[in-house]
Amino acid sequence: MRSNRARTRAGVSMAATLPLLAGALALGIPAAHAADGPSRDTLAGTKPAWATTTADKGATDNGSQVSARVYLAGKDAAGLAAYAKAVSDPNSASYGKYLSAQQAQARFGATKAQVAAVTGWLKSAGLKVTGSTQHYVTVTGDVAAAEKAFGTQLHNYVKGGKTYRAPAKTASAPAALDGAVLTVTGLDNAPHKATHADTLPPPDAVFHNSGPYSSYYGSKVATSLPKAYGKKVPYAVKGYTGKQLRAAYGAGKATGKGVTVAITDAYASPTIAYDAATYAKKHGDAAYSSRQLRQVLPKNYTKTEECGAAGWYGEETLDVEAVHAVAPASNITYVGAASCYDDDLLDSLSKVVDNHLADIVSNSWADVETNQTPDLAAAYDQVFQFGAVEGIGFYFSSGDDGDEAAATGTKQVQTPANSAWVTAVGGTSLAVGKGDKYLWETGWGTEKASLSADGKSWTDFPGAFSSGAGGGTSKTVAEPHYQKGVVPDSLAKANSATGNRVVPDIAAIADPNTGFKVGQTQTFPDGSQQYSEYRIGGTSLAAPVIAAVQALAQEARGGKALGFANPAIYAKYGSKAYHDVVDKPTGKDLAVARVDFANGYDTTGGLLTSVRSLGKDSSLKAVKGYDDVTGVGSPAPGYVQSYRP
Repeated sequence: MRSNRARTRAGVSMAATLPLLAGALALGIPAAHAADGPSRDTLAGTKPAWATTTADKGATDNGSQVSARVYLAGKDAAGLAAYAKAVSDPNSASYGKYLSAQQAQARFGATKAQVAAVTGWLKSAGLKVTGSTQHYVTVTGDVAAAEKAFGTQLHNYVKGGKTYRAPAKTASAPAALDGAVLTVTGLDNAPHKATHADTLPPPDAVFHNSGPYSSYYGSKVATSLPKAYGKKVPYAVKGYTGKQLRAAYGAGKATGKGVTVAITDAYASPTIAYDAATYAKKHGDAAYSSRQLRQVLPKNYTKTEECGAAGWYGEETLDVEAVHAVAPASNITYVGAASCYDDDLLDSLSKVVDNHLADIVSNSWADVETNQTPDLAAAYDQVFQFGAVEGIGFYFSSGDDGDEAAATGTKQVQTPANSAWVTAVGGTSLAVGKGDKYLWETGWGTEKASLSADGKSWTDFPGAFSSGAGGGTSKTVAEPHYQKGVVPDSLAKANSATGNRVVPDIAAIADPNTGFKVGQTQTFPDGSQQYSEYRIGGTSLAAPVIAAVQALAQEARGGKALGFANPAIYAKYGSKAYHDVVDKPTGKDLAVARVDFANGYDTTGGLLTSVRSLGKDSSLKAVKGYDDVTGVGSPAPGYVQSYRP
């Protein structure tokens, strides 16, 4: 994961971000222009937290232009949330009684009359309606018209050294619309965008791992390097393959046949078909059958330079190859967004739901919770709830900077992994031994120390925290029902006496030092475009691995969709379905040695040798039972089988 600021993830600097979290309509007093007018409904969360009095630089020019989206609440927002909960709960009489996309829209979606009423209101304020879908109405116009429509003045505020526009008060809509408006986005113009959370380099710059390395955990010990924790340590693995991951997570004979997994990212790799087919052939994975891998793409792409479009190619490649490696018979549908901005990412998620393109959706992008805006949270959660009633589950990686304190100065979780309506996937360091035998896992958390100049010691061993699985307690999302009785109060009530959402829910391989081998076409120093392979990690690996395991579980269940899986995941807590992951599975501190090319691809720039400690995730700890690094644990051989009727 990452934020829209440049962040370091598993050793490679990439940009990553996103938005939001909880959000709902609340009745309130109208703002600014509506003070003496008809009663209005407040649109909670539309005034961002950073729009403070001290940051206020005065009113925005009336002639400045605004582009906004007005999201529709539908005819029964409360009913949608209630049915999403019931249909996902194994203890409910409604469990598994999913609706089709058409049924869900007819029962809970906005009516034509509501769309017409909202459109009429916006036009009457002087805004131009530029389009509409069953989810929102888009408008443009000047600031004066926007202020009239939404009952608040727009001011300029300083945020992070830059100046942005935002509502001076919470926006509102006429009460006469009878709750038809869920929220509005676009009144503030601070960047709202997401970035992939992987460690892949962009395809225009080749990246290779240097050796030596292990073919399986412990196969090659660094005998010529200094000891760590009192003993010689093994070299990092070259990169696990699907065969090793399937063995570790109990795939058995399941292949994901008949199940479709969707992957959402921004843009689309132009070489994905070739890369995926080449990788499968080289590593003994099943060949792709006709239409087993397909892409659903927008007509046009935008903000390609701002979002670093090429950097998203690698995320798609990792996600596709990881899903196919673990669930080789599953169908994969890649749904690319037009940009890394929330509006476009929401469109890609809605496309999956509106057309029921898959039952399982893997997502490896995010932002930190302090950057969330509740208006967007409301829009995202609505999509997740519609997915739940249709039997669609969303899986989001939890992040790669541990508790985020080192990266942002604040302990916090990432979003939308903190949504109560998604499955947050944490990360582990995985040891697969000889004969593909599962040995153990630790929570993913890396402390790095470099080899001293004389090669006789590790400088400042064990070194500083460099990366680790995201997790912790949300400050904005209430504790969901499925976590009660499983998540310790020490975590759930860390930020509130009433309890909050804790991340993650489940975990899988993420540590790049025990990572996955991936293949991608890249540009070499001589300018040629060539397919090459290297090791990768991050919770953007964990998310598609768990999505693939869920495909295996759905196959085991006879093909019946798992839907929003958290209630079922927590119901299996404490059983043989999970590996209970702890930071010291052998009772001792663990580490691996790693050698990297200084320039990322060959020896001309020299080599960098380091020792990477395992199970050292910032302030987060993987302990016996539920924890905020690995959730309930990682899938054990009993997990897939537990879904059999």
